[in-house]
Amino acid sequence: MSTLNANKVSSLVSGPVRQIGVQSRSVTGTMPNGNRYESSLERDFMLLLQFDFSVDIYTPQPVVLKFQDQGGNWCRYTPDGLIEWRADLRPNCQPVLVEIKYREAFRGQWRNWRKLAKAAKQYAEERGWLFEIYTEREIRTPYLDNARFLLPYRNRSFDHGAEDTVMSAIDELVETTPRGLAEFISTDRWRQAEVLPTIWKLLAERRIGFDLVQPLTMQSPIWFLGGYA
Repeated sequence: MSTLNANKVSSLVSGPVRQIGVQSRSVTGTMPNGNRYESSLERDFMLLLQFDFSVDIYTPQPVVLKFQDQGGNWCRYTPDGLIEWRADLRPNCQPVLVEIKYREAFRGQWRNWRKLAKAAKQYAEERGWLFEIYTEREIRTPYLDNARFLLPYRNRSFDHGAEDTVMSAIDELVETTPRGLAEFISTDRWRQAEVLPTIWKLLAERRIGFDLVQPLTMQSPIWFLGGYA
């Protein structure tokens, strides 16, 4: 049984542990919300969190774990982040301590990673959290493509009259497609092209529903969610 002595070195509202230096094989940078990443996979993961309205706080590298393994050796491990959920949208969901890694990173290193994961899981369980590992298999999906496409529309400003027109149309149709919605609003192709960005914005804001995990196309099913912003 490992002896765990985890020292929390930053609170959930303070700066991250991470200090990003020069990387020869990694993509490093900063997200619009200030969170920093050390790989394109981490960047994509943070983009997913940014797209998810139920995420309240994401803290990169929130803790440093120090523990003894079965051989008595002292080990040190810093998980990549901690996800906390909005209580109004996910009232019964536990915070999630996460590790973000390419699958190839585990090749030949699984014994070491299993030891680190065991320590992280123990630390998380003691606090009522979960511990999960995410790889490109879980992150790079159609959901990511949808998030990458729709996020830029979320903060764009459109005429409220255009939004009302789209919402009234989807209310009447109940279920349709982006193409069907645009064609219902107008038979003029230029007008259809003008209204599409408003449709994407309303999808990004979840005011119009669609299947998040399926590729979003002009033929994707979309539906009225029953409310106006």
